[in-house]
Amino acid sequence: MFFKNKNLLLLHFIVFIWGWSPILGKLISVQAFQLVWFRMLLTVMSIALYLVVIKQDIKITRRDFLKLFGIGTIIAFHWFCFYHSIKISNVSVALVAFATGTFFTSIIEPIFYKRKIIRYEIIFGMVIIGAISIIFKVETEYTAGIIFGIIAALTASFFTVINSLLVKRIPSPVIAIYELGGGFVSLSIYLLLSGQFNHDFFTLSSADWKWLAIFSIAGTAFPFIASIHVMKKISPYTMTLTINLETIYGIIFAYFIWQKEESMTPGFYIGTLIILATVFGNGLLKNYMKKQ
Repeated sequence: MFFKNKNLLLLHFIVFIWGWSPILGKLISVQAFQLVWFRMLLTVMSIALYLVVIKQDIKITRRDFLKLFGIGTIIAFHWFCFYHSIKISNVSVALVAFATGTFFTSIIEPIFYKRKIIRYEIIFGMVIIGAISIIFKVETEYTAGIIFGIIAALTASFFTVINSLLVKRIPSPVIAIYELGGGFVSLSIYLLLSGQFNHDFFTLSSADWKWLAIFSIAGTAFPFIASIHVMKKISPYTMTLTINLETIYGIIFAYFIWQKEESMTPGFYIGTLIILATVFGNGLLKNYMKKQ
């Protein structure tokens, strides 16, 4: 019980750090592709240095390498969708759409863990979809941002479930270096083939470099490795459920920083409350069922 609580405490600390992730994403003025590329570059460099310091053996099988490389590509796409959602809408919209991850995990986790889908999780998921439809109707100008936020939630659920299986036999720092390295390479190939590597792409302000450094080291390298590590003791569903606290933290932080820009219509907050109440109600019900 002590170790489980210790891991839950660490997870909550990680989620608190992630609550600042959308804030930093908005403070960095570059577009989503640039942000993700530089974030991955600096994060991979930080993790590589960490692996050298702890003298971690990073040898893995070819099959695991290809698997981690593929997951890294999904992570790169996930980050792009999440930060593009912020850029074309705002922090609050992106985070509320991202909260749909619990619904996706309730479907994806049983498939990979080979267990039955729990009916009440699907019901809760449908309620979340209903709440999202409310937000769609009242925040029509942010439709694209909501869609990209939902795609970010779907991809996050996917790699969270897979990593929870891989961490049982591969050290978390090794998973991190191969996944983020794979994502960086995949994204670099895409940007090269699409002709986006140019002088402007590599021209960043001193403020952007400062925020990127903080973002990559304190906001990515440490929490990414730590989040994979806690998956040894915590289920993917509990992970996704707890990560929804990022929505609350992020919306609060964003409101106090930007206020008017983050102020939304009453319908948005009604939909948000329905989503958060459903997410945490789901967690309470699950704990009750386990005790019974």
